[in-house]
Amino acid sequence: MTTIGVVRETAAGERRVALVPEDVGRLRRDGLQVVVEAGAGSGAWYADTDYADAGATVTSRVQVYADSDVLLCVTPPEDADALHAGQVLVGLLAPRRDPVRFRQLAATGVTAISLDLLPRTLSRAQAMDALTSQANVAGYKAALVAADAYGAYLPMLMTAAGTARPARVLVLGAGVAGLQALATARRLGAAVTGYDVREAAREDIASTGAAVLTLDVPAATGEGGYARRLSEDEARAQQEALDTAVAGFDIVITTAQVPDGRPPLLVTAAALEAMRPGSVVVDAASGPLGGNVAGSEPGRTVVSARGVTVVGAADLPARVPKAASTAYSRNLCALLAGLIRDGAVAVDPDDEIHAAVVVARDGEVVHPAVRAATSEEVPS
Repeated sequence: MTTIGVVRETAAGERRVALVPEDVGRLRRDGLQVVVEAGAGSGAWYADTDYADAGATVTSRVQVYADSDVLLCVTPPEDADALHAGQVLVGLLAPRRDPVRFRQLAATGVTAISLDLLPRTLSRAQAMDALTSQANVAGYKAALVAADAYGAYLPMLMTAAGTARPARVLVLGAGVAGLQALATARRLGAAVTGYDVREAAREDIASTGAAVLTLDVPAATGEGGYARRLSEDEARAQQEALDTAVAGFDIVITTAQVPDGRPPLLVTAAALEAMRPGSVVVDAASGPLGGNVAGSEPGRTVVSARGVTVVGAADLPARVPKAASTAYSRNLCALLAGLIRDGAVAVDPDDEIHAAVVVARDGEVVHPAVRAATSEEVPS
């Protein structure tokens, strides 16, 4: 019988858990055993007794590693070297960000499955799409972070002391996170505008009820629904137009990311300098590879000499741990349903989902893109 293990997350500030108690029962009904590290769900307010009541065995981290056939995580555990040959590690592993470490993990004989490589255009993969589920949470939280940092009302309010105009909010990037940020800011009563270099995304912006910011630059739709990198001339034209537009808004939320790459700079130092004192910029793309906003730092809030607040809003899903964990847990259960056959893990290289998400197997990196990255980074 296959045993599913869940460990407590080790990344700083990470409060999500890979499996929530309500999904333990689902796995148990499928004939799987579940072992959970004590305290694994505490960051998302799930007690050990919640897991035990659902049918899981709550035990030590060492025992979870020892007993698990499949180990579930959100981000790669710092002690992944405790895994042994034949085990399966499933999570948002971002293998191309640290190819050297990932190659070392592969050499242990672990089968590594990374949900951030899931082909998002496949309809049957939608229930497994953790990037989408977590981006949805991130966009929601980005709007709340902006509202909290802004020193005035978001909606128009008419009071005995006068009328307060609604805050003008601009969201840059209309992927899942951007659209949720637009929708949330609009529900809070702000006057909302969105912008994206992809033509189809502009239609999505309009569908939320937000205004669409139009700049005189070419559309830039890339593979998989992401924005492609602009040419040097295109980027310059976009930047000049954005610098002018940004100054007219009270709040700017940026959400434009490049998979495993440096996010594009959208709000320059010049644009920040042109914004009014009291304005807020939330960089939801802020991370170790950079962000969309000049001077933003992951996890830090900086107020410029001019009085513009820049929030490096890294790890937003971890700030809404219960909702984010619930969605992520469902993504993992959907993946496991297609990965486990007759009580055992059955990786099918001919299955397009398996082929996309299985990164390492039998001591080797098998995913072509990750293999290319590890070959570039590790001397032969």
